[in-house]
Amino acid sequence: MNGPASEVEQKDLRMLNEFREFAMKGNVVDLAVGIIIGAAFGAIVTSLVGDIVMPIIGAITGGLDFSNYFTPLSKAVTANNLADAKKQGAVLAWGNFLTLTLNFIIIAFVIFVAIRAMNKLKRRDEAAPPPKLTRQEALLTEIRDLLKSLDAGGLRPSDTAAGLK
Repeated sequence: MNGPASEVEQKDLRMLNEFREFAMKGNVVDLAVGIIIGAAFGAIVTSLVGDIVMPIIGAITGGLDFSNYFTPLSKAVTANNLADAKKQGAVLAWGNFLTLTLNFIIIAFVIFVAIRAMNKLKRRDEAAPPPKLTRQEALLTEIRDLLKSLDAGGLRPSDTAAGLK
């Protein structure tokens, strides 16, 4: 009876080890970090749209709140705000759609600006001049270039050393 139980334990250990290897792969960890940061970033953008951008647009347009705009699709809808109107019947919540569309545009723009900045930094790093060679490295480079030029002329270094130019 001890045999089957140990087989199950060994299978469980193998499965646990396989799961640990899978979970600790770089891509899985990077993906998890990306999702967590993305969720936090989404909350920031939602706050930016709801608390900063939309009130400014509302102030410019005379205090309008787009998220509360709707068109009733039923004669039974008589409410003045979206939450109550949805309780009364079918409504077309186009103001909410407008708010979410603006949210998307802001997210896309922020990502564009961030990627553009990263690309500028990457180009700046690529354009950086190579470090200056030390005297020893310069001499070794010169020797290498001389050997290449001799080899290109069909001569071996031993021929030139023996004076057989």
